[in-house]
Amino acid sequence: MITTAELNALPAPQFWRRVAFALYEQLVLLGVIAFTFLVPNLGLGVLFNISLPSWLTFIYLYVILGIYFIWYWTKTGQTLAMQTWRVRMIGPDGHHLTRRQAIWRYFLGSLWIVPCVLLQWLFELQKWQIIEMLFAIALFLWPLSIYLDRVSPQLRQSLPDRLARTRLVELPKNLVTLS
Repeated sequence: MITTAELNALPAPQFWRRVAFALYEQLVLLGVIAFTFLVPNLGLGVLFNISLPSWLTFIYLYVILGIYFIWYWTKTGQTLAMQTWRVRMIGPDGHHLTRRQAIWRYFLGSLWIVPCVLLQWLFELQKWQIIEMLFAIALFLWPLSIYLDRVSPQLRQSLPDRLARTRLVELPKNLVTLS
């Protein structure tokens, strides 16, 4: 078991650990999306020849992924990928996030979509170019915001973490159970 004081003393994960667990998170999210989105929508399409409009599909996926992140962050402070890479999200007091903090963190953390939409519009990107740009921004450029933290550079907080008053910490290797 790890105490609040011990959690607050833990270091922030390095850039490449953040990239690694974000990439692993993308793989986990493929399973979440397959289960919650593809199966029901394939059923609607095959059985009733119905498909959702793209704007409704986006909102639906945004809500589903929000439920995934918010649930894990408020229960254990770790998604499945974060557990694998020994990274935990904590609130300003070192405890699990409240639902409000988790919602705010999810919203702020998803703002990386905005530059993607602007770049897609500006450069008229097509098909695979859009996917490549999404991965480049989500996995590399957005995590680089940890180096913009001039207030407390030792904490290496990303822009969403600073604004939501949350923090990522790297758990020690010998930690077996989480509080």
